Order: sequence, then structure tokens, then C-alpha cells
Amino acid sequence: MAVKLGFLSTKKSPEDLFLIKFIINHFGYRPSTLTHFKLAVSHRSGDIKEDIESNERLEFLGDAILDAVVAEYLFKKFPGNDEGYLTKLKSKVVNRKTLAYIGEKMQIRAVLNYNQSRNLNISSLEGNAFEAIIGAIYLDGGFEAAKKSLQNHVLRKFVDLNKLLEEEIDFKSRLIIWCQKKRMKIDFIVIDEQHIHGAWEYEVSIQINKRDFGRGKASSKKQAEQVAAKQTLELIGEI
Repeated sequence: MAVKLGFLSTKKSPEDLFLIKFIINHFGYRPSTLTHFKLAVSHRSGDIKEDIESNERLEFLGDAILDAVVAEYLFKKFPGNDEGYLTKLKSKVVNRKTLAYIGEKMQIRAVLNYNQSRNLNISSLEGNAFEAIIGAIYLDGGFEAAKKSLQNHVLRKFVDLNKLLEEEIDFKSRLIIWCQKKRMKIDFIVIDEQHIHGAWEYEVSIQINKRDFGRGKASSKKQAEQVAAKQTLELIGEI
């Protein structure tokens, strides 16, 4: 009697095998079928076959799964924090910037089907495809499989919660309050402003009672002020 060996025994193309290996290595999940995963890495700009749609619907689904998993993860990890704090932190984990960073770190572009001749924001495409792959895992293996992949592989490897928590702290406000209590005058001074290779860079210096303290560089004045304020707080022994 013939025995069916299943999905992994059927002959696969080199592209299929590469996609399977990619999902296993980066998401810790072994696909049962490739249908959803091929769709997850198919951007509407790419050379998509007639029987394959783009990944936009899967992206929508993956976004909802990601939101639920991250919410539960943070709820359990920070039992003493209120709803407002958890909401702010969750928004930092699931925002477009973080997802694009995860997709870029994973190098999802290696399996992404998109039009490379067009001027597209590839990191944004990778972030969208990341969500679509989560949606594919959910359809292929269920919610628990998607949750396990996110918690054991994605969040652990690609999300630095300590860094996100540090960003949540408003160093500028803390420094201003400290100066007010000490009745000291504080000034935030933009000492340099350059447009380099299509991006802005700002350098901010902080003076307290006309004395120089911290400096900070960043792609926005607000971020540069935060960097300078943090350095100042370190210099005065407040952190």
C-alpha cells in the first residue's frame, strides 16, 4: 500500500526550498503548505502570477495577530503598569518603524517578490511582508503557532524592550523639572544643522546657568534635545 509522505516529500523548486528555510530560520516555524507563505512575500508591484494575489490581506490579518500577541506579552511582563503605559509601549513595538527594522534585520527582501526597477521603500515593504508572514503562520498553523513564533523568535531576537523603555523616558522634561527645582536657567541651543546625503542632522547643546553641559546629535531637533538632556542628566548624577 502506498504511503503518503506529505508536504515536505513532494518535489520543490529551489525558490520554494529557500522560502521554507527562511521561515524556519527566522520564525522558528515549519510550513505545512506554501500557499499562504508565497502570498505573504508577494508585493503587488512584483511579477505575480494570475492565481496569486498580493500580500495586503495577509498583512491586515498579521497586524491583528501581532497586536494581540504583543498586548498579552506586555500585560504579563509588566504586571505593575497601567493601561496607558502598556498602550504606549505596545505602540512602539508594533509601529511601522519597528516593523520595518525587523523586516530589514531579517532581510525579507531575499524572499520578497517585488518590482526592483521601481523606486520603492524596501524597508517598508519588508515590514509589511513581515506582518503578512505572521498572518500566513496563523492560517497555516493556528494562533498558538503564530504566538509561539512571535514570542520565542521575533520578540526575543529583534525587539530590544530595554531600548524602547529608555526611549519612553522624556529626558528633556526630567531635566527641565530638575532645573526648575534648583532655580537654574536652562537653554537648548541648536549649534549645527546640516543636510547630508538627503537627510537632516541636528546637533544640540545644553547650557545651565550659562555653563555648557550635554550635547546630542540626531535626525530631528527633538531627538537631539533628548540625547543632550540624557547626557546632561548623567553628568549631574541624576541617572
